[in-house]
Amino acid sequence: MLNYCKSLIIVIVLAFLCSIKVYAEDNISINELIEKAKELNESQVTIRGEAIGDRMDRGDYTWVNVNDGTNAIGVWLNKSEADKIKYYGSYKWKGDTVEITGTFYRTCKEHNGEADIHGKSVRIVKAGNSIQHRVPSAKVITAGVIMVLAALSAVIYVRLFRHRKTFL
Repeated sequence: MLNYCKSLIIVIVLAFLCSIKVYAEDNISINELIEKAKELNESQVTIRGEAIGDRMDRGDYTWVNVNDGTNAIGVWLNKSEADKIKYYGSYKWKGDTVEITGTFYRTCKEHNGEADIHGKSVRIVKAGNSIQHRVPSAKVITAGVIMVLAALSAVIYVRLFRHRKTFL
């Protein structure tokens, strides 16, 4: 009976451990992609990050740069897929957060040996938006003081110049 109870406990514990769901991370960081370039060469990858810079059209395809916070990489996309991206990150804009699936090439023969991804699909995870930059009040006050000092300097210079002219 004791052996039966031990066996039953082992079976229950194993059943519990086997029923736990384990999720693999679908997205790979760009830094990890670069570090494991030899292993991941010509494999299907999914990256997630902000579309940055400018879209660079080349015929029916376009280059899009993606930055995930660890690094950035160029993605070669069909124009129809790239058209899904509306905002690109810059000083004034937060770019669309995109999830791109495609084939990673460590040294792409088509693009002069550069590491890139030939994207197959683009999914917009979060739309971009404009960024409002506030000017700190200390800078506004400093600029005002400098303008007043410049005006006073100009007035003093003009008065001294007129005064010297009368003596000549």
